Amino acid sequence: MEEERPSGVISKWLGGLVSTMRRLLFTFMSSGPIPQHIAFIMDGNRRFAKKWKLDEGAGHKAGFLSLLSVLKYCYEVGVKYVTVYAFSLDNFNRRPDEVQYVMDIMYEKIQGFLKELDMVNRYGVRVLFIGDLNRLDEPVRIAAEKAMEATAKNTKTYLLVCVAYTSSHEIPRAIYEACQEKSLVLASNGKKSGNDDGIVNDDDDDDDDVIKVVDLEKHMYMGVVPDPDILVRSSGETRLSNFLLWQSTNSLLYSPKALWPEMGFWQVVWGILKYQNKYYYLEKKKKQA
Repeated sequence: MEEERPSGVISKWLGGLVSTMRRLLFTFMSSGPIPQHIAFIMDGNRRFAKKWKLDEGAGHKAGFLSLLSVLKYCYEVGVKYVTVYAFSLDNFNRRPDEVQYVMDIMYEKIQGFLKELDMVNRYGVRVLFIGDLNRLDEPVRIAAEKAMEATAKNTKTYLLVCVAYTSSHEIPRAIYEACQEKSLVLASNGKKSGNDDGIVNDDDDDDDDVIKVVDLEKHMYMGVVPDPDILVRSSGETRLSNFLLWQSTNSLLYSPKALWPEMGFWQVVWGILKYQNKYYYLEKKKKQA
């Protein structure tokens, strides 16, 4: 039997040491408040490719590897919900070849994910694809539905992938569906919604025909999880780009300078430490809302 090379032994030892130190750091951080939900705007894939003189598609592939690392660290430290902005509805306005390439990459990665279900189920990850899924290419949509179905029984951690999503689509859709639901309820009770002109009087004591915030939120795409505690945008940008505008009112906004493929352990750690530093201020604001 061939003896293991010294370099292999050293690498294994160093890997074990790093893993142990990471666990110790996360244990220390867990003595403070840990965010329940972190949302990421994955910005900088194309700039990463340009920076290193790579094909544009290579930036997306590097970004996927970064996503896996970020997810691992989030779940290890105790974050239950992770949301990523994978593809905006506005991105359909990009060059057709780039849109198709991203669709192909998405399909490839979902298929790869489906082959690793044993590991995914072991960590208890439930995957939810959020957005207007009918806008996706049919193979991508079918693969996404299979991934959601395959992980439907997991409840330990959640990964929400926002595709074909924007807040400017989510909010009007929720308003429309809430109005439709309220109209059906009123009709079943033999009532009209408001006056003959459809206007609700401010002095009307009967609020059965009033659309409340809770009515809207249960029709939001993101209504299935708590609002994010931290909203992260990589590459140092501070724009929200039509992402979680309704849900991020009381979120900590964190913009590390690293491009998305450069995101990793330290960006996750610093984001959580910033959250812990601002925790009581954020909680106070939530109570005042």
